[in-house]
Amino acid sequence: MFVASMNPCPCGFYGSKEKECNCTPDAINRYMGKISGPLLDRIDIQIEVTPVKYQKLEGDTKQETSDKIKIRVNKARKIQQERYCKYGIYSNSELTPALIDKHCKLDSNCKKLLQNAFEKLGLSARAHSRILKVARTIADLDGRENIETNHLAEAIGYRSLDRKYWKN
Repeated sequence: MFVASMNPCPCGFYGSKEKECNCTPDAINRYMGKISGPLLDRIDIQIEVTPVKYQKLEGDTKQETSDKIKIRVNKARKIQQERYCKYGIYSNSELTPALIDKHCKLDSNCKKLLQNAFEKLGLSARAHSRILKVARTIADLDGRENIETNHLAEAIGYRSLDRKYWKN
């Protein structure tokens, strides 16, 4: 597993709605240029995290507890282990192209959504399999047998940073 984080620019405020970025376009380009597009393409989930307001932290919003999340994750891992036991793999991340075709089938609405995402976001062929693997995992976490449009949309949403900040 590889986990990384970075700021969007040297000062950290490029794209912020709260504070103005004071970096020059050249400084932002140099900073972003430290990470290559092909490297980003190999990162399955890319999420932009924005600052949280204090009021939201103190709000009465119900959050899923860590214990409940752990139960869901363990259930999803068990589903994957059982699904793939005859293939000698343990998780969706290990799916081969043939197994993706078998276990990540999409209905016509999902296919249309994925096609639109590729056309609008300019995603690569590598992103295609990564999106499907992530969508399969989201469906497993949701306890669903099939990938549904909401699972696919969420997975596509996790692939937008490379096109937002590192335009080809």
